[in-house]
Amino acid sequence: MQMEVSGQVAAKEGYCVKCKEKREIKDAQSIVMKNGRPATQGLCPTCGTKIFKIGAN
Repeated sequence: MQMEVSGQVAAKEGYCVKCKEKREIKDAQSIVMKNGRPATQGLCPTCGTKIFKIGAN
């Protein structure tokens, strides 16, 4: 779910397993998993680990 704030799209957040914190997802891409559920995939801006968030895009 993206929220629009004064013409800009709000950044998605996901949990980085390596940093053990919620981080803004860098280079976020909306994808559809094999089972048809929506998800967001990207990178942690701090450590570069892949972040994967299942749920509404």
